[in-house]
Amino acid sequence: MRQFTAVVNPTAGDATGAAALLHVARLLREAGAELETEYSHSLDHARDLARAAGERGRVVLAVGGDGMAGGIGGALSGTGAVLGLVPAGRGNDFARALGLPADPAALADILLRDEPRAVDTIEVESAVHRRTVVLGSVYAGVDALANRHANRSRLLRGAASYYAGGLRAVTTWRPADYRLTLDGDEHAHRGYTVVAANSPYYGFGRLVAPGARVDDGLLDIVLIGAAPRRLFFAMMNELKTGAHLHRAEVRVLRGRELRIEAATPVPYGADGEVDATLPVTVRVRPADLPVLYRPA
Repeated sequence: MRQFTAVVNPTAGDATGAAALLHVARLLREAGAELETEYSHSLDHARDLARAAGERGRVVLAVGGDGMAGGIGGALSGTGAVLGLVPAGRGNDFARALGLPADPAALADILLRDEPRAVDTIEVESAVHRRTVVLGSVYAGVDALANRHANRSRLLRGAASYYAGGLRAVTTWRPADYRLTLDGDEHAHRGYTVVAANSPYYGFGRLVAPGARVDDGLLDIVLIGAAPRRLFFAMMNELKTGAHLHRAEVRVLRGRELRIEAATPVPYGADGEVDATLPVTVRVRPADLPVLYRPA
């Protein structure tokens, strides 16, 4: 029977992290599994707790949102330790990409019985963040600014905070001039954002990269070009279904390593947490992390 260590973000989704774990924990223990719970004080602390548990051969459960999943998953990448997710955040986009169920009984069944499957991760390297690893995506442009606004919102939560943050960001954004180097080839891009996606989803369920797969050894690079502001708002709505890919302003490239630079200061983010400024280099790490999930 598996031994689990749950690392909980106490503030996830308005302090629902512990509540989300409660139902799953009861089912795991009733099945005979051992479960210990650790509460993190910060994302760095969560990483340390996860590494320590992984070194003891325990399955590490990341209890929280995408920042928690990415932080803990990044800490375990390349170590052989197994990750499980108990989604309890605002976005839960990586859990959505894995098809994890919301029902506690169905999730507990996966954690207890399924074999780990290796997924890719993303290595992020910049002057500010020397080298870190995340799971879902790295994005540079208006979406990073929108995420910053959403994370700092004290009045709104969930999808409302992302939508309000997006509106605020778009009203002040001017198209940026990017220089991209993808697997050694240079590309010029002028527009709203560049997204390097390992997962199809970001920003509270938006289907930014429908073709992205967590286990194909590649990143999908989504480029949203300059467009009138009214058209960009239309594309924001189309992100719910992936219909934005049919727009002439949108391009998709695929590759393993991407360098993103810009002529002016442009913010970038990763899995909802990293808040820095270009340039940044991202590269895929194929089959780098064993995760408990059940492919559709």
